[in-house]
Amino acid sequence: MLHTSVLLPAYYLPNLEYFTAILLSDQVLIEGHEHFQKQTFRNRCYVRTANGIERLSVPLKKNSGKIPIREVQIDYDQPWRKKQWRCLESAYANSPYFEYFAPDFQKIFDRKPAFLFDLNLELLTLCLNLLNLKKEPTITLSYEENTKYPIYDARSCITDKNNVNTYKFYRPFPYYQTFGNDFSENLSIVDLLFNKGPEALGVLKQSAEDQVLNQ
Repeated sequence: MLHTSVLLPAYYLPNLEYFTAILLSDQVLIEGHEHFQKQTFRNRCYVRTANGIERLSVPLKKNSGKIPIREVQIDYDQPWRKKQWRCLESAYANSPYFEYFAPDFQKIFDRKPAFLFDLNLELLTLCLNLLNLKKEPTITLSYEENTKYPIYDARSCITDKNNVNTYKFYRPFPYYQTFGNDFSENLSIVDLLFNKGPEALGVLKQSAEDQVLNQ
């Protein structure tokens, strides 16, 4: 691993590739001055349930035109928190570590952060703490279209179009999942945390593809 910084968007309960990118870096920069991009991981994630892979989305208040990411407001008029929590309980209530970690997530949801960026940052900080991954995210001070070494620009690297042939930071390393015998790769970090608990960081280390940051 080179001494480098990785620049990432603020994603909602990010997937494993996001966290392997963090694991492979010395410093984590979170893009705080981009414009919101629709249909991305900024307000969605994927979990595994008895019915297969399900997408969880945070509804947002309607805005016209481009809007800075830190001004995007969550729409709490929709009952999304209750629906998502019911989905998480259905998916992970029987997993080994749900009862230990779930209250920490529920506290954040119950605080109802007004802005998507704040919700994502709080959840990211919690997940890093639960992983015992000692990386403190730093929010960028301004937007830069092009970054220079030692910053690795990963803002457009991690999308839901990625697959095993296009991952830059991640290589699937199977671990126990609650439903089914087939492994579902690169889900939200909550899938790994609820299923593996204190062993989650070890799985991430096994899942880290370090060649990209060493080029």
